[in-house]
Amino acid sequence: MAEPVYVIGVGRTDFKRNLRKEGKSIRDVIVEAGRAALGDAKIDPADVQSGVVGNFAAGLFTRQLHLGAMLCDIDPKLRGIPTLHTEAACASGGVAVLTAAQQIMGGLHDVVLVVGAEQQKTMSPAEGSDVLGAAGDYAAETAQYGQFMFPKLFASIAQTYAQQYGLTERQLAMVAVKNYAHAKLNPLAQMRDRALSIEQAANESEANPLIAPPLKVTDCSQITDGAAALVLCSKRFAQKLASRSAIELLGYGHTTDYLPLDRKDVPTFSVARKSAEQAYVMAGLTPRDIDAADVHDCFSISEIVASEVLGFAESGRGVQLLESGATMLPGVRTQFGISPPARSTPINPGGGLIGDGHPVGATGVRQVVEAYMQLARRAGARQVEGARRYLTFNMGGSVTTNVTMIWGHAR
Repeated sequence: MAEPVYVIGVGRTDFKRNLRKEGKSIRDVIVEAGRAALGDAKIDPADVQSGVVGNFAAGLFTRQLHLGAMLCDIDPKLRGIPTLHTEAACASGGVAVLTAAQQIMGGLHDVVLVVGAEQQKTMSPAEGSDVLGAAGDYAAETAQYGQFMFPKLFASIAQTYAQQYGLTERQLAMVAVKNYAHAKLNPLAQMRDRALSIEQAANESEANPLIAPPLKVTDCSQITDGAAALVLCSKRFAQKLASRSAIELLGYGHTTDYLPLDRKDVPTFSVARKSAEQAYVMAGLTPRDIDAADVHDCFSISEIVASEVLGFAESGRGVQLLESGATMLPGVRTQFGISPPARSTPINPGGGLIGDGHPVGATGVRQVVEAYMQLARRAGARQVEGARRYLTFNMGGSVTTNVTMIWGHAR
């Protein structure tokens, strides 16, 4: 990269909240998360030269767009900076981070504020599901799959995976149980107060109905309100802050596939793999060099597929990686009664989308917030011991837009 990029401050909201019940809006969480990130960075808001907001569907969920202007409400000193809003379905946040990083790489700005946000609890689940359908090939795939299109799309991925490699409902349940257990260690996670056992997650019940075979409610990320924010800066600006924690963007990849699922190579997803390959090459690293990762587990099957896309497991071996305990924090592995594996790479230590929550436009930013917290040794009970390199994988649509980023200690 022409100019190194660093994260020097982060902030986020509690993902368990219901903004509508609080009488608050998406503006409130954009301001809350942005102020938290600036406070964490301990910089003067006047140092910020540009702003990027990641959001998927505020125009549909809240009837509000033009979100970049809301950054001015964070502090009067931000009035007048250039801003923009990025949209790439569930990868909107990841694209926002990359857009800001590229402004720094290109020498346009030294300090950029990134906020990802979504307010989804504004309508019924059926109406919300219809909004989320816009992340796919809406007209054609709605006609094909009907209501609750996205669970059905990922159920189709799970069915194809099962046909090729074998997959049980109990194995899918392990993803959800692991991420709920990780979320209990995260004080801002949506599902931090919810216990989930393998028996509850693997079996259909009144409390856990089948949504789209083989996926049940616990296999799905939840409807979430929230925001996350980052302060990114150049090396020359970071050098002025020698005493602050900073993590560096070591490498990234960004790819886009055809919009409809039936035009993709399921479950290989070669275009998504290309984003990971780009990131590894840029960083000069391999999957074995990664100490922990946040991946896009919008559904349980997507974490299994992502572990293969990112090279943590060979094709068809993502389930075996999960069952080995390698993707679990040590305390959670003990709960499963699994002996320590030869090598561990915890995945979604903060709970991921299933456990921490999935405010769509915020997710890609929240993943980088988690990377920063882990690498700065500030993750508390969920801290991955000795983490030095952290990977984030944010995906939009049915593995359509793919953003892989690798973060490490500043060099």
